[in-house]
Amino acid sequence: MHLEMKHIFIINPSAGKQDSTTEITHKVESYASAHGDFEYSIYTTQCSGDATRWVRRWCADHPGMPVRFYSCGGDGTLNEVVSGCIGFDNVQVTIHANGSGNDYIKYYGTIDDFNDIDRLVNGTPHPVDVMKVNDRFSINVCNFGFDAMVCKIGNDVRRKPIIGGEHSYTTGIIQSIFTSRSNYVRMSVDGEPFFDGHMLLCTLSNGRFNGGNYMCAPLSKNDDGLLEINLFKRMPLIKFASLVNEYSHGTHINRPDVKKLMLYRQGTTVELSSPKPFWLVIDGEMLHCDHYQVQNLHHAISFVSPRNN
Repeated sequence: MHLEMKHIFIINPSAGKQDSTTEITHKVESYASAHGDFEYSIYTTQCSGDATRWVRRWCADHPGMPVRFYSCGGDGTLNEVVSGCIGFDNVQVTIHANGSGNDYIKYYGTIDDFNDIDRLVNGTPHPVDVMKVNDRFSINVCNFGFDAMVCKIGNDVRRKPIIGGEHSYTTGIIQSIFTSRSNYVRMSVDGEPFFDGHMLLCTLSNGRFNGGNYMCAPLSKNDDGLLEINLFKRMPLIKFASLVNEYSHGTHINRPDVKKLMLYRQGTTVELSSPKPFWLVIDGEMLHCDHYQVQNLHHAISFVSPRNN
């Protein structure tokens, strides 16, 4: 155990289908009572963006102090905690997974793995990359076009019965099929023209999963300094429908008939623009702008995976 380290649990009561504050607090207190040298504290966020502000202020007030932040929520909560840690030394981040979307952790394991307090406390730190998106940050996936509208709708329904929760992303897909299959964007990668026209969707990835069950970037490595850029051109509905299952399993990149509909490459910096503002999603959080610069920051933070993962 990291006896010299401070362990801080950042709980988002709005994450997931229901407020998990009491459950997580009880787990942490029970663990602490059995480990008398476990130095911890718990903070419950008050509103959107609060985790970033609180974490950044804590790090500034305790310069150089070893700390591990446990993001208790989903990908959006993780995004906020990571954003607060950028630029500070001796800081680690991990996840207690209780959000409606827990995509980043699938790079390392399962939700059960990341809900085991003992395995998290005794976990393994990894230096990982983070994307800077204008003045924001993203640790997992940025997506725009059809995918962005899917996420927007998914966020709107995430706490509704049947169509929400783990089905939120699928609900978003069904609704967006009829409204968001043609999206104009101009793109460059590392200063070179990449795409200019109407497309279906595009993902910029350090992680591999997006939307709960979709392996959008099966080749991605979260520590190699490179983004995986995967763009699907505009296509007929019947063709798109034929790809959904393989997109879910990450096998879409192997289909010969898909290669002419898909552009793929790696890079470190991506420029995006459009005549009108368009939605871009960073780890489930929505941005609305007509120009984005995405820069990959190599080994920007230390992420902790559970012991034995």
